[in-house]
Amino acid sequence: MHWQWPVGAGLAFLLAVVTTPAGVSGAVLLLPIQLSVLHVSSPAVTPTNLLFNVASTPGGLIRFARESRIGGPLTGLLVAGTLPGVVAGAILRVELLPGSRSFTLVAALVLLPVGLWLLLGAQRLKPARPEPTAHHRRLIWLLALTVGTVGGIYGIGGGSLLAPILMVMGYSAYEVAPAALSATFLTSAAGIAAYQILQLTHHGPIAPQWILGAFLGAGGFLGSYCGARLQRRLPEASLRRLLGLIASLVALRYFQTATSTQTSAQGAGAHADHQKHRG
Repeated sequence: MHWQWPVGAGLAFLLAVVTTPAGVSGAVLLLPIQLSVLHVSSPAVTPTNLLFNVASTPGGLIRFARESRIGGPLTGLLVAGTLPGVVAGAILRVELLPGSRSFTLVAALVLLPVGLWLLLGAQRLKPARPEPTAHHRRLIWLLALTVGTVGGIYGIGGGSLLAPILMVMGYSAYEVAPAALSATFLTSAAGIAAYQILQLTHHGPIAPQWILGAFLGAGGFLGSYCGARLQRRLPEASLRRLLGLIASLVALRYFQTATSTQTSAQGAGAHADHQKHRG
């Protein structure tokens, strides 16, 4: 259905403009749009989401590079953790979790209080930036590894999880956004490669929908560049509120997913019991 392409590009542009200043690609919010509006099948929706990240995030990264804000210790820690994590997550998704959504409830329970804290009181209660000790670096790496694994399973680059947690830890939004987007880009590229390799040994649509992904990425690229350019014009408090709003919306979406999955599972179990009694 060719109408999916321009509609997807427009929606991707709008999402990227809003989310890039907070260090989030928008893929986590694009995923339900793919399922309900664009009718992308699962699990193909996961690598298609990763393809969106690969195509869209360079727009923001180009803009951040022009401002000399690419690289640094935080970026290195995030990339070192998310890259191996996304490969492990892709394998888990295909081999063990083709229909599982148990993670979504846990993510929602983490993101909702973090998002509300950033949204309602972060500007008054911002903690001091953490000291770069060895223990702190290990903690960031473990966080990145966990988020990378989750990203491989659910088709998100991880920025929607990394950015709010890092900001609550005391990092500035101006530092978090380039680092989170860099990790999102590299992690998503590795995830696509992993899914392509897994496609060789598995049946079914686990490869991305390339044409739709290209349109989503084109819209996201323009939106990401515009969002990154806009970031410097926004005060830190506004960026923290924006990220809090995004994290809260993502958490609500995860709650909805977990609830609908549980309802579907209960319905399937009741149907199976009914068939058993009939037999």
